[in-house]
Amino acid sequence: MNSTTAAQSESYTVEPSTLRAAMSRFATGVTVLTVGGDHIHAMTANAFTSVSLAPPSVLCSVAHSAVMHGAITSAGAFAVSILGGEQEKLARHFADKNRTLGQAQFEGVAWRPGPRTQAPVLSGSLAWLECELTEAYVFGDHTIFIGTVLSAESAEGGQGLLFFDGAFRQVPSPRLPKSA
Repeated sequence: MNSTTAAQSESYTVEPSTLRAAMSRFATGVTVLTVGGDHIHAMTANAFTSVSLAPPSVLCSVAHSAVMHGAITSAGAFAVSILGGEQEKLARHFADKNRTLGQAQFEGVAWRPGPRTQAPVLSGSLAWLECELTEAYVFGDHTIFIGTVLSAESAEGGQGLLFFDGAFRQVPSPRLPKSA
């Protein structure tokens, strides 16, 4: 980087609190990332999106300081449960940095092991995906993990759980239930 580029970079520096405030105005879905096996762990995340349909892939962004960072790296696989409106309590639970870790963090939580990775998929979620870790890109204080989707399932109807302006919100599904 030459001195002109460095000067330009410095002129675009935004304080973390300013970026956080701006990004709070972007509504995101709420997910819980999970890893099974010896390093079983879960974390609420909203930095998640699809990447490609062919190959089927998604990404999540995880801070280097998060326990989940090491868990995904070690396991080489992860699951994503897309939360419904009635699952705000779960979102808050898995976002709590003071909760007990390991298997104990799942006590009282309805889940089952994913069929391909054994990572926990949360019961009652609007959808879930199991992914094999395909790529990892370090950028700043986060790593962008790209996973190839190995299996997925979705439910009909339900309310979506969103995070907007620092608070959880619900949005109804435009899908109508299938008639019997």
